[in-house]
Amino acid sequence: MRQIVLDTETTGLSPADGHRIIEIGCVEIVDREITGKRFHTYLNPDREIDAEALSVHGLSQAFLADKPRFPDIANDFVRFIAGAELIIHNAPFDTGFINHELNLWHGENRSLEALCSILDTLVLAKRKHPGQRNNLDALCKRYAIDNKHRDLHGALLDAGILADLYLVMTGGQTRLALETSVLTESSGISPIRKTLPGPDTPRLPLRVIRASEQEWATHRTNLNGINRASGGKCLWQTEMETHQDGVCNH
Repeated sequence: MRQIVLDTETTGLSPADGHRIIEIGCVEIVDREITGKRFHTYLNPDREIDAEALSVHGLSQAFLADKPRFPDIANDFVRFIAGAELIIHNAPFDTGFINHELNLWHGENRSLEALCSILDTLVLAKRKHPGQRNNLDALCKRYAIDNKHRDLHGALLDAGILADLYLVMTGGQTRLALETSVLTESSGISPIRKTLPGPDTPRLPLRVIRASEQEWATHRTNLNGINRASGGKCLWQTEMETHQDGVCNH
């Protein structure tokens, strides 16, 4: 499964007011692993940047003056994202701007939704954490994602942070399942087989390990301390008195 984590920076809040994209950042995830492959570009918007937007991303008109325009990078961008699932935080904002740029470039009604499926991590976060703040900074704090280097917003920087955040929010990056199909004869490792008990394979008796006198003495000492600290409410001490033979039957 190929996924592209995407973020943009813009000159303002709405393409309906003539605002444009000035940065696109994309990070690739394949089968829940960040591959290191990415798409990143700054863009000349051919217009002024709102002061509020400038305070968020710090990208000035002087910096962007010699950068390419969207039609110059459009084909490479479309090739990079086509067919993938896009992962975007507050997707309507970014998709609205990208669709605006696509339409200006191609001269017809084109949409990102025709190229990719889209997953909005803001919607996902609101389902998981209703009534809480779910912006990127709040989620990074909640999931212990390091974003201390994020003094200003940046499309590629934020896409990288969101990629880590998405993997943690949806269960982590590492697959815990061991697939026996990977264990081949050439690897020198035999596949793991699990045998269930049946009429011809009765379950073997469980081995009982008894505690030594020294272990019981240490255990009693610990429980006495817990009992004193809890005001005589240590249930484990009661349980211990019923197992003086040193066998744990839990």
